[in-house]
Amino acid sequence: MSTLSGVPRSMGQGWAATMEKGLCWGSIGVAGLLVLLFLLDLILNFPFGGLSGFVDILGILASGLVLFLGWDALRDLH
Repeated sequence: MSTLSGVPRSMGQGWAATMEKGLCWGSIGVAGLLVLLFLLDLILNFPFGGLSGFVDILGILASGLVLFLGWDALRDLH
């Protein structure tokens, strides 16, 4: 019997796969929103008041990394 995330296929393959895809899409969405917010702050000093360009760049890099990891995990699920 094959398993998916420790759950036997006969007991809930659809539910586990749907939850994992939902978590991937959720992380992609949140990371994309944060990239947009940090870019806006870097360019227009809105919504964070342009406190630090260095923090904005680190936020963009970190959010971009999470975005990539979510996309890669979603690709692995297909």
